[in-house]
Amino acid sequence: MPDLEKVRPLAKDLTKTYPRSPREMLGGYVIGARCADKCRAFLLGINGDYNYWPCSLAGMLFSFTGITPDQFKDVVATGANDEELAVWLKAQSKVQDQQAIIQWNNRMRDQRLSEMAPSVQAYMEDYIPKYVPGHRPVYVYFDVYDLEEKRF
Repeated sequence: MPDLEKVRPLAKDLTKTYPRSPREMLGGYVIGARCADKCRAFLLGINGDYNYWPCSLAGMLFSFTGITPDQFKDVVATGANDEELAVWLKAQSKVQDQQAIIQWNNRMRDQRLSEMAPSVQAYMEDYIPKYVPGHRPVYVYFDVYDLEEKRF
């Protein structure tokens, strides 16, 4: 059963601000902190235009770790803070080899749009001109979100 009173002080109101960058780590994984922000906001109905699930970024994290969106959401719903969530994520991940995690993080940070699934490339063809400032080049996938959300 969700403990929304414990979740509330940890949540960002995504109708007013942005989730953390996909580059920000949680439990040793890129995407993790952003996923936690979106999940907390979703549980409280303050996610605005942001989807917790389905989400291509979260899908990459869940696919690599073997954790399901529902498992992650259930832990977030207990009111687990970032430190507790990080411990849980590390323990539940099917990947325990630190070098494999480092390599995955680097692949995620460096992933170019041309390396993405065709469906993601097609989606980004319309998304980028609509949401990313026109004078800013997109070099890697994470740039799309950091540019759109004015982190650089």
